[in-house]
Amino acid sequence: MKTKKQITQIDQEINKKAVKSFLLICLIIIFTIIVLHTMDYFNLIPKKYYKASDFNIKTIYSSIDFDKDNMDDYTDFVLGARKDAENHPEYISKYYDDAYPPDNEGVCTDVIWRAFKNAGYSLRDMVDQDIQDYPEDYNIEVRDANIDFRRVNNLIVYFNRYAISLTVNYKEIDSWQPGDIVVFDNKHIGIISDKRNAKGIPYVIHNNGQPNREEDYLTKNTITNHYRFDASKIDSQKLIKWND
Repeated sequence: MKTKKQITQIDQEINKKAVKSFLLICLIIIFTIIVLHTMDYFNLIPKKYYKASDFNIKTIYSSIDFDKDNMDDYTDFVLGARKDAENHPEYISKYYDDAYPPDNEGVCTDVIWRAFKNAGYSLRDMVDQDIQDYPEDYNIEVRDANIDFRRVNNLIVYFNRYAISLTVNYKEIDSWQPGDIVVFDNKHIGIISDKRNAKGIPYVIHNNGQPNREEDYLTKNTITNHYRFDASKIDSQKLIKWND
């Protein structure tokens, strides 16, 4: 027969084990919450996406098919950006002597010229021509066509002149259309997708080194610029074709 002291010791051991088990469960729950939150932040948890029609939003298509592939410019922009996203280039920021990084490398601005390339435009040449025409607007000491078109601040100047500036309020969901260009904090740039989240807010196709390059991102940083490149409103002499 156990003594009272022995029974007390057994009860204490049971309590210690119970406390340890409780703490372990708490740690597991906290760890799981952190992992799920991190995965959700980086859009690694598969989610259902929606189309504009699910919110009675009419999709706007460009009246221009610059490369004459029977697909309008805005659709070409989205598909070109998505091609880059699916290719998942490594985020590498450096200078290239021939201007263009290889397909497996790139930064956020490379998504833009690749999207324009898919529609038949040479964004590099168009930006370079504009810098020659309006050097005072770009505040560039030495013009360099190999890199100028890959700088966000230069693209902002360029699109301010040639694109339509639109709302930066992501809640105005019908004003955001596939192929639009969005700038965050004056330093990061992407293309608006034709996919939307459950609230109708569109996804963004961009390269910030993140795992998922087409994602629910529009609400995660301050939107400073929103553009729509409508070539029908631009002097045709300003539009330069991509030349392979």
